[in-house]
Amino acid sequence: MTNKKINVACFGEVLWDTFVDGNRRAGGAPFNVAYHLSKMGVEAYMISSIGDDRLGAELLEKIRNWNISTAGIQISDQFPTSQVLATMDENNEAQYEIVEGVAWDYIEALPQDKAKVSTLDALVFGTLAARNERSRNTLLELVEKSPFNVFDINLRPPHYDVTLIKQLLHKTQLAKFNKAELRLILDFLGKSYQDEVDSIRFIQDTFGIMEVIVSKGSKGALYVCKDAIYNYPTIPISVKDTVGSGDSFLAGFISKRLEKNSTAQEIMSNAVSLGAFITAQQGACPDYSLTDFLSFSEQSQVNPIKMDY
Repeated sequence: MTNKKINVACFGEVLWDTFVDGNRRAGGAPFNVAYHLSKMGVEAYMISSIGDDRLGAELLEKIRNWNISTAGIQISDQFPTSQVLATMDENNEAQYEIVEGVAWDYIEALPQDKAKVSTLDALVFGTLAARNERSRNTLLELVEKSPFNVFDINLRPPHYDVTLIKQLLHKTQLAKFNKAELRLILDFLGKSYQDEVDSIRFIQDTFGIMEVIVSKGSKGALYVCKDAIYNYPTIPISVKDTVGSGDSFLAGFISKRLEKNSTAQEIMSNAVSLGAFITAQQGACPDYSLTDFLSFSEQSQVNPIKMDY
């Protein structure tokens, strides 16, 4: 998609999503983002930790087979590889039971990872992997090294801390929320909800964030950059499941946003198209090629509505 190779680090959880039928799928929000970035032609560098166990070995092999660098994935001899029990509700929305005390709760701040992050185009992270002090401190060191921090809020109750969220927002250049998270952050800040534009302005002014994206499911997505707001409609598809749809949306956004001279329309088209493309398939990381996605995207073009800021 670009002549200059884009390089992005993703920090946080890599795990197995285990379903009630016994099937397992590799997952974790930052890893899902890394997977789709790789599919978009971006060099993805995953920083995480797995256990020195059979599940960890299987996960590492799968990641290598997907041509994602494992150089930043630590192997713990003290804590197990993470498994998450995933169930689907009647609306095809995933519900997760997230076990604590797993390897990615204890990601070390290694000198090589800090050096690597300082040379890359962006660092992507969320709140879940910061629930434990060890990984939290590692993340705080990494955001200081990164030239462009992408904060995917991705709140998983009760695994987040309001004080930490505020601290990370102050270090963020691009923040991603869904509709519910946007309202919740306003509650944390003691601000009443008026509308989306007012909410985004308030967050930008409070934390000095230049760019904000809000995913709204069937209602599309918003992108705020500099002095403009773009409202991008959703692409009509037959929903297979919504697992990882927000992660693929973010990967589609980042991969185009970090290209030189991309327009807001091109960025949002890529983001919304990839989110829809993945939602129409089974699982967060289905097998597909860039050609498959581009074919879908070319047939699914819609235009953004530029709103008054």
